[in-house]
Amino acid sequence: MAVFEYKALTSEGKPTKGVIDSDTSKEACEKLRQRGIYVTEIVSLEEQLSKRRLPFLSRLGRVKLSELAIVTRQFATLLASAVPLSDALSALINQVESHRLQVTLRDVREKVAQGMSLGDALGLHPAVFSDLYVNMVKAGEASGSLDTVLTQLADYLQEQYRLTARIWAALTYPIVMVIIGAGIVLFLMTFLVPRIMTVLERKKQALPMITVFVKGVSDFIISYWPALIAAVIFLWLLYSVTKRTKSGRHLIHAYILKIPIIGQLLRKQAISRFAITLSILLRSGLPVLQSLKIVRDLVGNEVVKEAIDDIHNKVMEGADVSTIMQKHTIFPPVVGYMVAVGEKSGSLEQMLDKVSDAYDAEIEIEAQRLTSLIEPVLIIFLAGVVALIVVAILLPLLQMSKI
Repeated sequence: MAVFEYKALTSEGKPTKGVIDSDTSKEACEKLRQRGIYVTEIVSLEEQLSKRRLPFLSRLGRVKLSELAIVTRQFATLLASAVPLSDALSALINQVESHRLQVTLRDVREKVAQGMSLGDALGLHPAVFSDLYVNMVKAGEASGSLDTVLTQLADYLQEQYRLTARIWAALTYPIVMVIIGAGIVLFLMTFLVPRIMTVLERKKQALPMITVFVKGVSDFIISYWPALIAAVIFLWLLYSVTKRTKSGRHLIHAYILKIPIIGQLLRKQAISRFAITLSILLRSGLPVLQSLKIVRDLVGNEVVKEAIDDIHNKVMEGADVSTIMQKHTIFPPVVGYMVAVGEKSGSLEQMLDKVSDAYDAEIEIEAQRLTSLIEPVLIIFLAGVVALIVVAILLPLLQMSKI
């Protein structure tokens, strides 16, 4: 039995869409017709997945991290209550709000019903379920503790969502301020200033230097705005192309890490993600080498990835994780020492948890510090720019009133 997505019209002529299980598309259309739903377009999930292999289209299959965390926790609760796997998947399908996630879970249920393992079925949907998710589920199936592993996964996903939300919360206000401020300045420079200057030029009055400067900037923006837009597009394309290469990503990420405050914030986020992810994977029973390979693709920073690659290669040669970690400046010395203590005492997972907790707390402090620092700086800067424009306009007008 396959899963189909359809677009249709009801008997009243209203458009509708949804998903349905059936052996063939013809049977699916017949089932829907019996319900008074007339199909205008129908496609199997397999065809959709083959179309989404392009990198850009694959992003359309992703779901919110917070929603995936909720579904994972509900899944763990159902399995812990001795609900059969297929029934648990059916229950999730019936209550999931995301259309994309519902379609994905339907396909997973069908594959499981055909005899495929849950981990392999989830692995067919990399846009929804990461390597971390799939490998932990496989480890849970192998150890017979799938409900426990899913609970750990739900905790991890929820914490990653909270961590990302804290960072974005710290950056959202400055970004909004910059956008609004830039809009106000552009309005003044392209609409108000030219009209005032037209009046002043008719009077043939000598302009103060500050007014001449503002007029020059305004004339430049008005005359060369197509070139300015083209330059912004070019820089964006250059950034996009550079980011696609490994060396380019390394260059960009290394530069970002050097930005005051923001660089430290992102560095601590990467270390926290490395620590908690490695801890979760080791606790679920995965070997260190396999865990490091999975963690490498989840940290989100090329500089940290290269450090993890080096740790992985040296561990293959027989070295300890902590020994190699202490040689990389991306990891603070305290992290290497804590990992060393964990390796010697056999409590590496607990030490990694402590590292993650400590850096999560520091991230929250850094985020608050970033917000408290950027807000007054942006306000003063934008107020200064607007004041400069206003003064440039008022000075010649005051001179005119005295004549």
